[in-house]
Amino acid sequence: MLRKTPLLVFTDLDGTLIDHDTYSAAAAFPALQALKSVGAPVIMASSKTAPEIASLQQDLDLEQWPAIVENGAGLLLSGDAGTENHDYDLIRAALCKVPADLRQFYRGFGDMTVAEIAQTTGLPYGAAAMAAKRQFSEPGLWSGSPEKRDAFLAVLEPMGISAREGGRFLTLSFGQTKADRMADVIADFTPLHTVALGDAPNDIEMLEAADFGVIVANPHRRPLPLLRGEKEGRIIRTLEVGPIGWNTAILDLLARLNLTKKDQ
Repeated sequence: MLRKTPLLVFTDLDGTLIDHDTYSAAAAFPALQALKSVGAPVIMASSKTAPEIASLQQDLDLEQWPAIVENGAGLLLSGDAGTENHDYDLIRAALCKVPADLRQFYRGFGDMTVAEIAQTTGLPYGAAAMAAKRQFSEPGLWSGSPEKRDAFLAVLEPMGISAREGGRFLTLSFGQTKADRMADVIADFTPLHTVALGDAPNDIEMLEAADFGVIVANPHRRPLPLLRGEKEGRIIRTLEVGPIGWNTAILDLLARLNLTKKDQ
């Protein structure tokens, strides 16, 4: 069933809607409330798992909307976290086929205990336990050289596995992107306008696919290169960091599109 909406918002989480250090979205609450008042769905699009995102959706009163999980490898429908993990099992099996001299440099979540995931990510233990419940992709830390990394990925490529860089992790999957799932959601909602917000390389396709893109400042990472549509002003960069920049960008866009509560 098609659902029409004035604006459809796709957003990365860590370093974008959620503060890199505090894991709080409080600075974005004014914009989130403004979006709610005009009936604009907020679609989380993250490398996080379905259980993690379902919990965040509940915290931010967004559980009525779908979400893009594990970098686009899966789609969470209205808070139904699911339990299927077939893709993840295949990825872990593929890693067992990588020669040891390359495999030693990649430490995935499946190689860590929950306590180690908590230490690596900075998440509380309970949140780290949800992060460990992979269904579609495997994040991991790469400790080798760029040349060894290329060789590692070359071994996995014939098995259909590719990598995405986002945040601090190198995430393995069967190649789906946030933009792939974004197209599915857009087909369902038929919005008048779309906007995507992100800060990492794994957000680039999503940012370029939206009507409006917002690169949210993140001093913890190297800035993204010039993107397609940025020279024309279709993609902008925030000066403010994380959820503060997110908040300003969304409020500015709502004003620019003349989308206010009284218009509904």
